[in-house]
Amino acid sequence: MEFLLEIQTEELPPSHVRSAVEDLRDRFRKELAAAQIAAESLRLYSTCRRLTVLAEIPAGQPDRDMIVTGPPKANAYAADGSPTPAALGFARAKGVAVEALKVFTTDKGEYIGVRTAVRGKPASEILPGIIARLISSLTFPRMMRWGTGTFKFSRPLRGLLCLLGGKPLPFVFEGLTAGNWTAGHMLRSPEPFQVDSFASYRDGLRARGVVLDGEERKAAILAQIEARLAPLGAALHPDPALLDKLASDVECPFVIMGSFPEDYLQLPLEILSTAMREGQKLFSVVKGRKQLPLFLGVADTDADPKGFIQKGHERVLKARLADARFFWEQDRKTPLRKRAAGLKAVLFQEKLGSYEDKAQRLKKLVVYLCDKAGAKALAKDAATAAELCKADLLTDMVREFPALQGIVGGLYARAEGLPEDVARAIAEHYQPGSLEDDVPASLGGALLSLADKIDSIVGVVGIGIQTSGSSDPFGLRRNAQGVCKIILERKLNLPLPRLLDKAVNSYGDRLKQAPDEIRSTLMEFFAGRLRSIFERQGYRYDLINAALGAGVENILHASLRLKALDGLKSGREFEPFILMAKRINNIAGGQPAAPINAALLQEKAEKELYAAFVIVRDNTAPMLAKGDYVQAQKMAFRLQPLLDAFFTKVLVMAEEAKLRRARIGLLQGIKKILDPMADYSQVVVEGEKGKPTA
Repeated sequence: MEFLLEIQTEELPPSHVRSAVEDLRDRFRKELAAAQIAAESLRLYSTCRRLTVLAEIPAGQPDRDMIVTGPPKANAYAADGSPTPAALGFARAKGVAVEALKVFTTDKGEYIGVRTAVRGKPASEILPGIIARLISSLTFPRMMRWGTGTFKFSRPLRGLLCLLGGKPLPFVFEGLTAGNWTAGHMLRSPEPFQVDSFASYRDGLRARGVVLDGEERKAAILAQIEARLAPLGAALHPDPALLDKLASDVECPFVIMGSFPEDYLQLPLEILSTAMREGQKLFSVVKGRKQLPLFLGVADTDADPKGFIQKGHERVLKARLADARFFWEQDRKTPLRKRAAGLKAVLFQEKLGSYEDKAQRLKKLVVYLCDKAGAKALAKDAATAAELCKADLLTDMVREFPALQGIVGGLYARAEGLPEDVARAIAEHYQPGSLEDDVPASLGGALLSLADKIDSIVGVVGIGIQTSGSSDPFGLRRNAQGVCKIILERKLNLPLPRLLDKAVNSYGDRLKQAPDEIRSTLMEFFAGRLRSIFERQGYRYDLINAALGAGVENILHASLRLKALDGLKSGREFEPFILMAKRINNIAGGQPAAPINAALLQEKAEKELYAAFVIVRDNTAPMLAKGDYVQAQKMAFRLQPLLDAFFTKVLVMAEEAKLRRARIGLLQGIKKILDPMADYSQVVVEGEKGKPTA
């Protein structure tokens, strides 16, 4: 049965559209699941003026049996088996004969009860309540009230359309009555029209100037841009975030091309493209890597016959470019090093000091990172970049275009003739801004970015501020994900605990939390961020648990460990080996540490196992040190047949104490080899699936 809901609103900001779509999807699924209605399909559509839910759902809840329990069995029957007044009263209250009562075993013991059939409610009866809760539960970064009501939303609601099986599903929400009416594009066809299905809804909107599907709008924008630029041999300066924003900002995309005076081409491409994007949402047009005096914009209309929109953009852009050129010329009159002296007057955080203090900490941290990354030759330039990387916060260019922080510092450094490694590190040190963003292309930029993010995370956590729920005022999660992404993509083999300790020490006595407490909190925090990244990459939850269970002291190795598990999981040796590893863990894990005394081993099976253990131990150690977890685990697989023989022919818990300790010591030695490879107890094998271990 087709279910269609459209929430019509006044114009929503693009960021609110994106968050609302995700919220609607998650919350609607949960509401349906709670109501025992299984959606066969669920799709979300959105424009800046409407949020649309399309689902295929059953006509109602399934009929089901329900068990109603009464008094405990011990109180319900006398010693001779006759029903007590408690049983008689319960049967009377439920309208059944006492003979119909049955005994049910629950977590609390045995109780008498009765099984009754419950008829499922139709979806038309359940959905109005779900929809009301759904709309009421949506939250946005900024919300507003209108009229005299107390209900809050991103923008005022203007209408509700709701169909179930092609028929209107009437209900009233905040004074709006849901029906089968909607309206076309606000300017082209605002008249309401009726629909009786999603097909008639989608086609009716299209005929009235609204492209419902965001991906279709994006494709339309790119097709129009291609048509405009192909004759010029030019291309769009890539900006996926702007394209996403524009596709969410219009219902009927129409691409406009305008121009600006060529004099402004003296400005770097980074500044030109930012000046166009910020505020006006315009694309830069390039040929090769050079900016052309052209821009592209997207309007929510189907034409600009008199060029009013184009001229409006040109007028505003000319003023913005004039400002940018003025800032470019004025800012460069003060060298970065001289400007950096002013950072002492700029507060980084009240309890963590100024940006000058931060720059000095970054200098020490990045030199340490250069050493650990095997890039000592880069240390001098990286230290210079650390000293200067925040100086552009004092420039007029960054005050006007905050998105240029770091980037413009790199441009000024290059213009001053500083080494290219310094300029690139400054320019890239804020990257990545998110998991979708690129990591720094240069090693210097990557190490300075790590230093900057680690310094911020350690400082904020060290003064007792932590993330909770959706609250993350200092961007700790984003910074931690940035750290993980840089380490993973650049394959940096870094000891995380020592890096954290180094950052803690650089703060001196400013931090409130004890160093051990900070390290412990952050190791858990980074494990959570890594888990989030691995889940986004589609790995099995139990393999993620196994990889992280072996520790996140080395983030790169945690990833290599997981990839090895994922690559080996389908092999015939994998599951038997996991079961054997779990058995070793169960036997040896809870025992006091015992030495391996090969001289005491008596049986052939245990002597052969010991000999194999020595070979595997000596060969896997260098493999693990360089992160070759695939070969290390394959080597460990060789213990499998010998362990089978050991457990078949040898009694581990022998009566003679010394022999027992020698055998436990051997198993503990094998466990010691396996522990750095993974926490195998977390891996779910056949027969355990569906029972999460974490």
